[in-house]
Amino acid sequence: MGTDSARALLERAGTLTLQTGNLLNWGCLRKKCPATPGEEVRDCIQKTLTEWSSKIGQDANQEILEVLDCTVAQALEKINPEERDELKVSAKLFVVGSNFSSIRDAVDLACSALGVAQLDSVIVAPPPVEDGTILSLEYLQPYWQELESLVQSKKIVAIGTSDLDKTLLEQLYVWAQVKPSSNQVNLASCCVMPPDLTAFAKQFDIQLLTHNDPKEILCEASFQEVLQESIQNTKAHEWIPTWLLRYSVIVKSRGIIKSKGYIMQAKRNAS
Repeated sequence: MGTDSARALLERAGTLTLQTGNLLNWGCLRKKCPATPGEEVRDCIQKTLTEWSSKIGQDANQEILEVLDCTVAQALEKINPEERDELKVSAKLFVVGSNFSSIRDAVDLACSALGVAQLDSVIVAPPPVEDGTILSLEYLQPYWQELESLVQSKKIVAIGTSDLDKTLLEQLYVWAQVKPSSNQVNLASCCVMPPDLTAFAKQFDIQLLTHNDPKEILCEASFQEVLQESIQNTKAHEWIPTWLLRYSVIVKSRGIIKSKGYIMQAKRNAS
């Protein structure tokens, strides 16, 4: 019956948000071999949706919401304000749709989920460009401007980029009002950091980080498949993911991860 209620809610909502809570408390995931980032995302979304749908009440008069929060309350873990200064809260935001204003939604939801006023750092991974198209400064600018406004309103302390080569990183650095503090480099694309990128980053105090995220961590088809598997017979094809945010909370003095999780949003396109 829980699945039936979940399906009914999904059919009437326009926006879906999902929060996994702290994955370090998920015993089932901890026992598994380390998965690829893409597999981990699918796993977490599926388990959260399945558990959420099983807990939906059977009340026929259940309130119909425009924004549906698919979250298991017990999984959420807010930061103790007394510990905040000892922790670094960082996030990587994967923008799936082309709506750059969704960056603000993602940051607001992450702050709310963790019970903090601001995030210490946010790295943005804009939507993948179409085949044959080269990533350009013009493509990045609206996303960066949205991040800059969040720095100015003190929602984020530092902002960074992902997968920029030396030329594009330099163009962004020269143009930007708030300079990038970091740039992630994909381990799959290079075993050794390009010397020109390393030299530029060192000159302008930009931290170079590595990552192993795929170009598209959550595509439309993958999300729809997971939604269909979790809540059967739902109109999964109507739901389009708009962004996915991965956060981590690190104890500064010891460098250990205290909390890690995902937050995502999808929109329903019923036309």
